[in-house]
Amino acid sequence: MRIAVNARILLHNKLEGIGWFAHETTRRMVANHPEHQFVLLFDRPPAPEFNYGKNSEMVVLQPPARHPLLWYIWFEIAMARYLNNRKHGIDVLYSPEGYLSLHSHCPQVLTLHDINFHHHPEYLPKTYAWYLNRYTPRFVRKANQVLTVSKYSQTDICAAYNLPQNKVSVVYNGIDALFAPLSPIKIEQTRRKISNGEPYFIFVGSMHRRKNAAGLLKAFDLFKRNTNAPHRLILVGSDMFKPAEIQQSINQSPNAHHIIRVGHCLRHELAPLIGAAQALIFPSLFEGFGVPLAEAMSCGIPIASSNTTSMPEVAGDAALYFDPNNTAQMADAMTQLAQQPQLRQQLSLRGLERAKRFNWDISAQQVMQTVEQAAAAPNKQ
Repeated sequence: MRIAVNARILLHNKLEGIGWFAHETTRRMVANHPEHQFVLLFDRPPAPEFNYGKNSEMVVLQPPARHPLLWYIWFEIAMARYLNNRKHGIDVLYSPEGYLSLHSHCPQVLTLHDINFHHHPEYLPKTYAWYLNRYTPRFVRKANQVLTVSKYSQTDICAAYNLPQNKVSVVYNGIDALFAPLSPIKIEQTRRKISNGEPYFIFVGSMHRRKNAAGLLKAFDLFKRNTNAPHRLILVGSDMFKPAEIQQSINQSPNAHHIIRVGHCLRHELAPLIGAAQALIFPSLFEGFGVPLAEAMSCGIPIASSNTTSMPEVAGDAALYFDPNNTAQMADAMTQLAQQPQLRQQLSLRGLERAKRFNWDISAQQVMQTVEQAAAAPNKQ
């Protein structure tokens, strides 16, 4: 069987949540199924690291697609032509990033991580929100099967697009083995390097409105005013859309000298930063999964998290919860984690146990099973 993979999201040193899902599932499928040939479709010359094995090949389709107009051209013209050309012999397409080709004739499996754009189009530039809300309903109807990363998203997608429950399957994200508890010496070394030896809270997420970094900054100011604790706040994540607003909020904070931005981190850089934190603070307004929650649990780090969307499903009893729009609640959660070592220990142990359910090997196996089923079924599209 020849399996095409939408690999547009695979970018060297720029993988984030959706990119890691694409990378970790695809590379395992290639390694574990030498009986199949995988054709990875890129929109620009790919990095060598995405050459997953002898049974995979990398194909570049033009043009590079990083804008809604170019998305349409790439998926509906370039990809459709490739998939529909019989000489390529494609049996099925796996698209791990929420887009597929409406004009292709082969079966397609779509991973739709969340539909935040459906509920909050104001969080995105207008052209992005327009494209996603116009075409996603068509994508999910076209797909033979839709995958998503939480039961919350499964229910949300089915309700929003009037899909039967059995058309949307849940495949959780996994956790890289790099995310593991640190020794006391490593914790001390990391804190000396990043926070002048002081304990710190960590936030991981893009500087995007829905991640609610601005709300976290207000809560951190309140926490510092209420406790006068020595804690720092580490912000990890790439800039998106309106990064100047976050930097302006930091500059205006009376605790600006205790707030440290480190930008995007590679996984080998991120793992010790999380592992040395006193807690992860995760104030997001909307998540389809919430990868930093799983990574923090795997590191044995306690969590304070928003109580909305998928986050309670992922973190379970390993987190304190707050209303992400309530600054006082968020600050109180920080205070509890800063002042109660027994609570931190309790949440840490619960997190380590809970993290065991998020496994990339299992995720890749579930994706592969779905792809094989789609290829074998009559294509009714």
